[in-house]
Amino acid sequence: MSHEHVSYLELLARGAGTEAYDRPVLLARAGGAGPEVLAGLEEAKQLALRVRAELEGRRRREAELSALFATAHDLAGLRDLDAVLRAIVQRARSLLGTEVAYLSLNDPTAGDTYMRVTEGSVSARFQQLRLGMGEGLGGLVAQTARPYVTDDYFDDARFQHTRTIDTAVRDEGLVAILGVPLSLGSQVIGVLFAADRRARVFEREQVALLGSFAAHAAVAIDTANLLAETRSALAELERANDIIREHSGVIERASEVHDRLSELVLHGGGVHDVADAVSEVLGGTVEFTEAGAGSARRAGGHAVREGDDWVAAVSAGGETLGALVLHGQPDLDPVDQRTLERAALVTSLLLLARRSAGEAEQRVRGELLDDLIDAPDRDRRLLRERAARLRTDSDAPHVVLAARIDRAAGGAADSDAGRRESADRQRLWSAASHLAATRHGLASARDGGTVLLLPLGPGESAADLARQTAKGLGGTLREPVTVGASAPVRALLDRPDQVAVAYGEARRCLDALGLLHRSGQGAAAEDLGFLGLLLADGRDIDGFVGRTIGQVVDYDRRRGTDLVRTLDAYFASGMSPARTKDALHVHVNTVAQRLERVGRLLGPDWQSPARALEIQLALRLHGLSDVVTGT
Repeated sequence: MSHEHVSYLELLARGAGTEAYDRPVLLARAGGAGPEVLAGLEEAKQLALRVRAELEGRRRREAELSALFATAHDLAGLRDLDAVLRAIVQRARSLLGTEVAYLSLNDPTAGDTYMRVTEGSVSARFQQLRLGMGEGLGGLVAQTARPYVTDDYFDDARFQHTRTIDTAVRDEGLVAILGVPLSLGSQVIGVLFAADRRARVFEREQVALLGSFAAHAAVAIDTANLLAETRSALAELERANDIIREHSGVIERASEVHDRLSELVLHGGGVHDVADAVSEVLGGTVEFTEAGAGSARRAGGHAVREGDDWVAAVSAGGETLGALVLHGQPDLDPVDQRTLERAALVTSLLLLARRSAGEAEQRVRGELLDDLIDAPDRDRRLLRERAARLRTDSDAPHVVLAARIDRAAGGAADSDAGRRESADRQRLWSAASHLAATRHGLASARDGGTVLLLPLGPGESAADLARQTAKGLGGTLREPVTVGASAPVRALLDRPDQVAVAYGEARRCLDALGLLHRSGQGAAAEDLGFLGLLLADGRDIDGFVGRTIGQVVDYDRRRGTDLVRTLDAYFASGMSPARTKDALHVHVNTVAQRLERVGRLLGPDWQSPARALEIQLALRLHGLSDVVTGT
């Protein structure tokens, strides 16, 4: 065997490119080889190229079979339909070597088609595309139940073009598109696509491969639908069993709750202990509220149904102290109704016994909080002793919360409105004082509302505490209660003056929630995004920029990439990759790759309206910061 023939074997062994196979012939010609040698080398080259093509075909078929096997394995252990469909689309994109792959499904209810999964797409408009039945290349595939391919989408007149589809396709920069049907029997339920941002010809083997992936996707959807139907049937059976168990155990529950209520009275239990005990026995959620007794006041001690709730008045000596409200059990058994009524009676006894002591403690708690806000220069040793007597851990981080009842303005006369507002403030202060006592915090009535100083729990943020407080007070009062929170205050008795500063921040947050029409909610400055910058005294601009686009900035700094400038140009170009590439003077594929990286860093919802607004502001602040610092 000649040296040149060995060279071809070496080229085959290391998988060299086709251009390398011309080298032995060129070297022989340059060395003065005769016609017979050159002809033999040319014949050997053609044979080697055929062997190379056969090897490449086998490797490609092995990769395709491996991907199809992996897809079948995913279907066998189907748990998450979205994950399976994403895997199918990703493998189709990889094996066909296209820049984009996507899957659309028909929506029979809406009468149109929508994007379910996309891979490689960077245009928000394209990812959210919905189109009418029969429109576009996908419509042609769905109508004929056959695959269709176009080498140049915009010059193809075989299917119906619409402005909506053409705009989205142009925005994504797609040119060549292959679509195959997703079929269940004779019904087409969607289309699987592979597409490039350049003209190309899809081979017959590639069309068949994409069709195999489409068949797997259709099976995945059908399997998920069957699983959903099975789960629904099992849930119905479980509900029927629950009803049987409930009826058989109703007498046993009545006896159990009687014993537990007696034990609570003997051991000094509280109102919420009674509510928890009845909740556990009746299976719903029982809460005590100082308002909302409604028709229960006129029912002579009987529980009455109000909507889906059951209400039992808590009263003593003709005075209504509140009500026990049972949620989550609209069809209450008569025996369980008597149980709720007995719990209301026990609650009234506990309230009367604790009223005097409770009012005294509430006043003391309010006075301590007032002194921290109005007179922080008081003797710190005395302040610490007063806090210790009230079981307030002054070394733990605390949050100042400003709360008020927000109700729609009515048409009552001024005197009636004034009385109602005064009653609302009293009810809010009473509920807040009870909450502060249970959480070892402080509460006081101020500025037409209530201020609370509550400790943070493990892993709890100021925003979490604000939302919990708004929900708890609102549930107790049966009125929307809005709560604004300060940033955490640490070692509050070492610097008592910071409580007054934190109260001002909480009040500003409370006012901002009103302006944002978020009555009945709780929030801290960190919840309000860039608006929080205006509320917080620190103006933590760097923190806001870091939370919003910090991962992109850090990625550019580490890798020397240009993602921040690409984002700026993308938003300035109306979120169009095609126009962005003109602004940056790069190829549209470069823009697509950069935006795909941004999506991985910031999360899949980074182009939603709310996040896009904050990202643009963070970009502007980051740019201004660079100008100021000279970076």
